[in-house]
Amino acid sequence: MENLEDHSVIRFYIESNQFGKELGMDFDIQGQGRVTYRMKVTEKHLATPLTAHGGAICSLMDATMGVCALSEVIREDHVVSTIEMKISFISPAMLGYVLTGTSEVIKRGKRLLFIEGKITN
Repeated sequence: MENLEDHSVIRFYIESNQFGKELGMDFDIQGQGRVTYRMKVTEKHLATPLTAHGGAICSLMDATMGVCALSEVIREDHVVSTIEMKISFISPAMLGYVLTGTSEVIKRGKRLLFIEGKITN
């Protein structure tokens, strides 16, 4: 199996994703439909003196699930777009935490992928 991170669509995504670069996010594709994304909480992510803004965490989750979905369909020359996302915050992400987002495809339809993700410290 080829390394999905070497696929031209993934290479283009990495090169052009200025938002992800600004937030300090990076990822590894474990296999088709499985990805791990990381982001260290720094001062630019904060909403309070010590905790990350929920939008930064949502961005990490969206990126995690988006690349997961993309890794599922790029061999078929398809691309993806988020159409809906729900997130539940269990505890705050503190300054200095290294957040890890993991996701996987839980159901694949003809036109929709259902992805489940989790972010941990």
